[in-house]
Amino acid sequence: MEQKLPLPPFTYETALEKIQLAEDAWNSQDPERVSKAYTVDSEWRNRDQFINGREAIVQFLTRKWEKERHYKLKKEYWAHTENRIAVRFEYEYQNPDGNWFRAYGNENWEFDVNGLMQKRFASINDLPIKEADRKLK
Repeated sequence: MEQKLPLPPFTYETALEKIQLAEDAWNSQDPERVSKAYTVDSEWRNRDQFINGREAIVQFLTRKWEKERHYKLKKEYWAHTENRIAVRFEYEYQNPDGNWFRAYGNENWEFDVNGLMQKRFASINDLPIKEADRKLK
């Protein structure tokens, strides 16, 4: 049986741990590694895209990180319940044309009993920035 610790029900401390694990995985920019935190039939809404399942997650993240160079992410705890966690995040990246952006957003996560994320709903906005204004390096 596949499990991803910590398991729900979450405490404040285990929610923080889950968030840090997610941040570390996403900053690895390894689509396979990231996908292992999700159920095989995970449901995502990412901006205006709907993504279902690990294979689609890997494909989506591969395309994402081909376009978002020098990607750096920071997640922040917002709230949690027994099997749900809400986070605020920001990340910075450089597009293929050399322009820098900071993306801001919120994510709502729902986990199964094995600690795998079964639902991820992300609302994200991009803001053009100058390289000198980067906060995340």
